[in-house]
Amino acid sequence: MEKIATRMGFAAEMVELGKENDKIFVVDADISSSCKSDGFAKAFPKRQINVGIAEQNAAGIAAGLATCGKIPFVVSYAIFASLRMCEMVRQEIAYPNLNVKVVGSHGGLSPAADGASHQSIEDMGVMRTIPNMTVVMPADYWSARKLTRAITNFEGPVFIRFTRDSIPVIYDENVEFEIGKAHMIQDGADIAIIANGDTVCRAIEAAKMLEAENISVRLLDMHTIKPLDVDAVKAAIDKIGKIITVEDHNIINGLGTAVCEVVAEYGKGKVKRIGIQDKFGESAVYERLMEKNGITPEAIVKAAKEF
Repeated sequence: MEKIATRMGFAAEMVELGKENDKIFVVDADISSSCKSDGFAKAFPKRQINVGIAEQNAAGIAAGLATCGKIPFVVSYAIFASLRMCEMVRQEIAYPNLNVKVVGSHGGLSPAADGASHQSIEDMGVMRTIPNMTVVMPADYWSARKLTRAITNFEGPVFIRFTRDSIPVIYDENVEFEIGKAHMIQDGADIAIIANGDTVCRAIEAAKMLEAENISVRLLDMHTIKPLDVDAVKAAIDKIGKIITVEDHNIINGLGTAVCEVVAEYGKGKVKRIGIQDKFGESAVYERLMEKNGITPEAIVKAAKEF
């Protein structure tokens, strides 16, 4: 199966969008080659601003561009785009509800060798608590392209998260996504698995393993965790009642928490959360870090059988 990093999908789509819309700007913080916004910078040098290692300033500049009718993408590592820039994102972008797209590359445990300081395990949780903020995470190359385009056409602040490593291409170029609506990969009746980002491919593998044992799986790509597709969660509760969430994020305040909020208010259903076990990462091979946190197809299968 072909593997491409989601940040490469972002890179390709930004160049296409730049050709179509001269209101699009990119604000970089000196790591454009890693975040893959350098292609846009080369194609449209007059619409790229590199502030250097000054992420908070980048957020402020992006806010200023938005007030002038531009569509700015402020790009950095997810850990810096969410935590270092947090106050500026809240006060200068989300509070005035400006049309700024905050791009966080290298999300989750994917900056493996860089260790805990660069592994962003809290970013989507932080961003989903900020009013007016929409939070999105694509699952592969094509969903990264399609969702980058979707947030460009969406009015308001968005945090979109990509990961570092190449991951399997799940979709083809004809797939379409709607912000706030889960994408059903397959339907089933025994277990519902809700995943996002780089864990979707792992959920697909788990579904295959379960179905080999005659356990039917409904599999949802919940690419938008805010606004969450509440109807999709309720439908899974009504038909199945047993949900497993899978994410490369702290199990606290991420996808799993968002789903549990729906389940608690709905008053029925059971949820098992698979994700980073509320602990910092460490310097190790990415697959090893995922295994240590139980984010594997085998762990998903085990959780399904324990209901």
